[in-house]
Amino acid sequence: MGKIKRGGYQLFTWIGDHPPKHVHVLKDGKLIVKWDLEKGEEMEGVANSQIKRIIKELQKEGLL
Repeated sequence: MGKIKRGGYQLFTWIGDHPPKHVHVLKDGKLIVKWDLEKGEEMEGVANSQIKRIIKELQKEGLL
């Protein structure tokens, strides 16, 4: 995926990053949450309802 901007957030994934498959969500350059895409839960930080909705949308679109 690389980098996607949605709802004022920047979402990043890296090819070859450590397991489990996850996404880093930043706002204004600050890490808000690292989200485990396999378990659907936070690995670090806290995801608000908007972030959870954005992640679900991107998964539905096949971008995550």
